[in-house]
Amino acid sequence: MLNEKTGRPVRIVSISFNNKSLDEISGVVDQEGSKGTDIIVLPETWNGEQGEPETLEGVTVSRMAELAEKNKTYIVCPIFRKTEYAKRLNSAILLDRQGKVVFIYDKVFPYWSEFDLQPPTGPGLEAPVYQADFGCIGIAICFDVNFPEVWKRMADQGAELILWVSAYSAGTTLQAHAINHNYYIVTSTSAGDCIVYDITGEEIFYEKSEGINVSRITLDLDRRIYHQDFNIEKRDKLLAEHGDSIQEEIFMEREQWFVLKAVKPGVSVRETAKKYGMEELRDYKERSRREIDKMRGWRFIGKTI
Repeated sequence: MLNEKTGRPVRIVSISFNNKSLDEISGVVDQEGSKGTDIIVLPETWNGEQGEPETLEGVTVSRMAELAEKNKTYIVCPIFRKTEYAKRLNSAILLDRQGKVVFIYDKVFPYWSEFDLQPPTGPGLEAPVYQADFGCIGIAICFDVNFPEVWKRMADQGAELILWVSAYSAGTTLQAHAINHNYYIVTSTSAGDCIVYDITGEEIFYEKSEGINVSRITLDLDRRIYHQDFNIEKRDKLLAEHGDSIQEEIFMEREQWFVLKAVKPGVSVRETAKKYGMEELRDYKERSRREIDKMRGWRFIGKTI
């Protein structure tokens, strides 16, 4: 719901650190949650990189669930998880504002050393997304960054924001996914840093601190990116009729892309642009892929998990 906010803002807190106790991190999470935020993100397997796998009823998830409910915020809590069918999975648990487990992502591509653990880490099978009350989010973990099919699968399901939790920073490897799929990417790492990539692929935020790095970011999930193909006349008409509420924020001449942004409360770029028949960049590329594949008569590339 837009209410009196401009666009569709989501407030994100990325907490990055290495080798800190559950009590210490719980204190930071509680403090940040009490200030008001939509989602708090913690690094990969933050409460025991080599430790015994936990269930969802274990101490780590239970403590974070209490804080999520107390502060009415989502929390991404990565753990080594054990289930009835797998002795160890590298999982990211999403808790909602009531402290309930609403989504689990199991790392599809564990790193080599994870197979040497006892018990060894099993690979996940899917890359789902979750519709939170502020937008559609996906989660990926560390070594997943090297495998494009994970990122395309999330894009195909409508992801607007990807939260990447990791042991290291990855840098421009992540940028490629933001450019290709036009969603935001926000990181939380054991390296003590946070990177944010825009829907254009531009790095728009970087912060690193010794000890515990706390990064606070607000992103507008209503901002939309378009290719100029078949959209210019429609854009011009939209801006002529709604120029007081929607503006062209960025025009990328070499890419032939442009970004529209709402500047008046209660206005949605996505919904307004649809009324003018505008096609978002991701949809345009996928429609082009489908139609060209039909003309080709067989699948050229595009295997997904």
